[in-house]
Order: sequence, then C-alpha cells, then structure tokens
Amino acid sequence: MEHGPIFVGGADRSGKTLMRLSLSAHPRLAMTRRTYMWTFFYNQYGDLRDPDNFERCLAAMLKHAPVRALAPNPERIRREFRQGQPSYARLFALFHQHYAEREGKPRWGEQVGAIEEYADAIFAAYPSARLIHMIRDPRDRLETIRASSAAGTSRIGSTTARWRHSARLARRNVQRYPDCYLVIRYESLLARREEALREVCDFIGEPFVPNMVTLEGTTRSGSDEALAGATDERPDPRPFSQRELAFVQRYARQEMLAYGYKPQPLRLSLGERLALAFIDWPTNIARAAAWHTLETLQSSFPAHIARKQLITKARS
Repeated sequence: MEHGPIFVGGADRSGKTLMRLSLSAHPRLAMTRRTYMWTFFYNQYGDLRDPDNFERCLAAMLKHAPVRALAPNPERIRREFRQGQPSYARLFALFHQHYAEREGKPRWGEQVGAIEEYADAIFAAYPSARLIHMIRDPRDRLETIRASSAAGTSRIGSTTARWRHSARLARRNVQRYPDCYLVIRYESLLARREEALREVCDFIGEPFVPNMVTLEGTTRSGSDEALAGATDERPDPRPFSQRELAFVQRYARQEMLAYGYKPQPLRLSLGERLALAFIDWPTNIARAAAWHTLETLQSSFPAHIARKQLITKARS
C-alpha cells in the first residue's frame, strides 16, 4: 500500500468519534470502529503458521460481533492469508481491506479506544501507518462521563488514571514515532475544525475535502448523530466540588500542563483540605491503583479478562 492504515485512539470521551466521522467523509478513507482486534486477538492463539492456531483465531474473530459487522468472507480470508506473511497484523488488515474494497475506497482505518497501547506492534507491522491520538481536558471529559453514569463521583480515581495513562502514552509515542503519530486536542477540533482537519490531512498524506467539516456523505449510527453537529458550546456541566477538582488537577498535573490544560484556582477551607488529604486522596489513589492493576491484567490476558470499560463505556 502506498499509504498505510489510519488509527484513531485515545481515552474514552475524547473526541474519537468526531474524528472518525470526519475521516469517513473523505472519498478515499473507509473508517471502521471498535472491532478491538488488537485488544482481543493479538498474539492470543499462538503462531499463525500453524493451521490449527489460525483456524482457532479466525473462528473466534468471526464470532465477535464488531468483526462480523465488517461482513467478512472467511474463504477469501483463508485463501489470501496463505499467500503472504502469517501474522496477526496481516490477518487483521485483510478484514479491513476487504471492507474498504466493498466501500469503494482505497485506504482503511479504524477508531478504537486504547489502540495507543499497541503503537509499537502497529508500526512494526505497518511502517506507513498513521495514528491520531485524541486528547481532551480531563475535567471536561470527566464531567461528560459523570453526567451519563450512575457511578457519580466514585469513578474519579479510575477515570483520571485512565486519562493520565493515555496522555503519557501519547507523549511517549510522539517521541518514538514523530512522523507517524499525531496528538489532536478535542478542543481544537471543535473550535477550529477546518484548520485541525487540514493538519490531519497533511499528516496522513491525503488532500483535504470540505465534506470532512460538514460530514456530508458519511454513514452514521444513531449514537453518531449527536456528534455530527458538535460545537464548542457545551451544556451546563455537573460542577466539580473543590475537593474533586483538587484531586484531578494534582494527580494529572504534569500531563495537563504538557497539553496546555491550565489548573483552575482552588478555594479550599481547612476542613476541605483535611478531607482531601485523609479521605479523598487515599480513596482515589486506591481506585487509580486498582484500575492500573486491572489494565495490566487485561493487557496481559485479553482473551480471558474482557475490557468491559472499553466495550460498554467507551464513547467518544
């Protein structure tokens, strides 16, 4: 391929869907979403040169609803897989290439949460790939999550840990793959959409088309419709308490500053400072640690420990 695949990653509620819709409006780009091939199947079935391992992997993928949505042809995949390198990355690419072919587009891509964790493997497999990492102010992101979740404030520790982990991967991956990795702030995409999308087009090596701004001609699901008219005007958020804001800004301070998210001034009484130090901080740190433990287990054993947060909670 003259141009490699395009991946759109980042933490949940960070603008991935809006970016994917914008790319889907391009006449050359066939963008899918949330197949989680790398998450669930990468390196989970042994060496694919072994026909039994390949068949086990293929059977598992064909049972996976997001993969079935691509309408794959199993016999064609088997036939073409035998004609080249027997790797997981090539198997995944066949599914996407066939989908793009049916869409009449020459280049494929995907929106998938946490794909930034697989950057090393992706760029090793697809040297001309491009990864767009969406990032959003962690305070705004948390407000959006909290407004749509019954979990309320209990998720602050784990949700902020997820944001910080993704932001750290963004910095690490940009340094390691400066020509292949681009971080886009959600706020910039909303406020200066055409400018941001022109930057994206330069990055992926495609001409800018106005449909990327208007989203005309792109196929959207019901959940996508609300994002089609996204603007920089947000509904009134559920306000943070000063203690909640203090935790987020302290825990994620370094990464926030790196991406231009300035801390807000705090007004904490002596009682609030004591509650923050002896109740909020240890509780949220424990939840953040629990999230990191689960993330490590899910990364090590994705076939056995489902990434429920990504599948049931992930929204752009």
